[in-house]
Amino acid sequence: MNYKLGTLAVAGLMAASPVMADLVFPSLSYRTGPYAAGGIPFADGYADYFTLLNERDGGIGGEPLQVPECETAYNTEKGVECYESLKGSGGLVYQPLSTGITYQLIPKVTVDNIPMLTSGLGRTSAKNGNVFSHIFNFPANYWDGASVAIKHILEEEGGDLSGKKVSLIYHNSAYGKEPIRTLQELSKKHGFELTEVPVDHPGQEQKSQWLQIRRDKPDYVIMYGWGVMNQVAVQEAVNIRFPMDKFIGIWWSGSENDVLSAGAGANGYKALTFHNVGSDYPLYDDLQQYVFDAGMAAGAGDQAGTVVYNRGLYAAMLVAEAAKTAQEIHGTAQITPAQMRDGMEALAITEEKMAALGLPGFGPEFAVSCENHGGNGFVAVTQWDASTKEWSLITDFMQSDQDVIQPLIDEDSNSYASENNIDPQCE
Repeated sequence: MNYKLGTLAVAGLMAASPVMADLVFPSLSYRTGPYAAGGIPFADGYADYFTLLNERDGGIGGEPLQVPECETAYNTEKGVECYESLKGSGGLVYQPLSTGITYQLIPKVTVDNIPMLTSGLGRTSAKNGNVFSHIFNFPANYWDGASVAIKHILEEEGGDLSGKKVSLIYHNSAYGKEPIRTLQELSKKHGFELTEVPVDHPGQEQKSQWLQIRRDKPDYVIMYGWGVMNQVAVQEAVNIRFPMDKFIGIWWSGSENDVLSAGAGANGYKALTFHNVGSDYPLYDDLQQYVFDAGMAAGAGDQAGTVVYNRGLYAAMLVAEAAKTAQEIHGTAQITPAQMRDGMEALAITEEKMAALGLPGFGPEFAVSCENHGGNGFVAVTQWDASTKEWSLITDFMQSDQDVIQPLIDEDSNSYASENNIDPQCE
């Protein structure tokens, strides 16, 4: 039986009727609009992992699973509407896959006592669980990505960035602006010159920005883009003959969609990641047997093994393991959202656990606590091979500069706490 649901209308009916499954994992997806190329594979991976758990394991802890899906089109207002529509379903955890939606949902989920996972997105300072009791952004955040980009550049330059130039080309939104403060602090620490180049939504026109980059002659370009912006930026970089191995995207700028259209010109482009790549994992054997061959794959079933599909799988795995943890903590399989929050705060991902799940070496080890909702900030670098049309991990997972990032997290989260009269959450 396929437990996935497909539309807002169906989700609305579900919310108004008795719950049809004991464990519900809502999917705030976007299969339409200018960012659909990234939204579709994530939603497919997220749904397929839960279908696998239903078909192979009978759910989690013997409880069957539902994944009601609601289309947000990457629109903040629609995302909030989806949350409100699905809230009655008993959803255990929300993953908005949008920084704009995340910002709007932070106060709502906190009041409603429902956890939210924003891996690699959203409000970075939500890592401070002492302030953000219901928001989790493990295993890495935007500031970790910015720091590891600079750490990788340092390694490439023999440890000295004095006098070097780095340009940040970014989506002119809350998401794209996230790394600016971190990069400014890192530029002070390492002596490089930072230039900020915004690109307005959706990013189809970037001629002037790349003319500026050509004039500035940066040694490296870092990109925080999404959707069509990435494809255009890579092509424009090719057009001005910017060296691809000195062009580094954040994880939302590092999928197949971002480089394929540029053909051989994209060869050598790099992107950050907080999980591994490819489909050479035992988990994929089970997906083949229980999901793909059974005709139960989400969407068109053509995204398996791609970068963002794997990210959806990974996100589902993390919350599934948190649900198991919550069941163990509370001694019941029929957990509530409040109990799910406890499971997320006690989650520990080890290499042993990933191997047992069929994902050996897939991501960094981390443990969550009341004070730390974001993990330890380990990020790796991938590189695109245009001849094989594959991404490869070219570094180990390395930790971001916590000496720079932690004070920024403390400053931002404490300011939020003061503005919103939030008392410390951890004893």
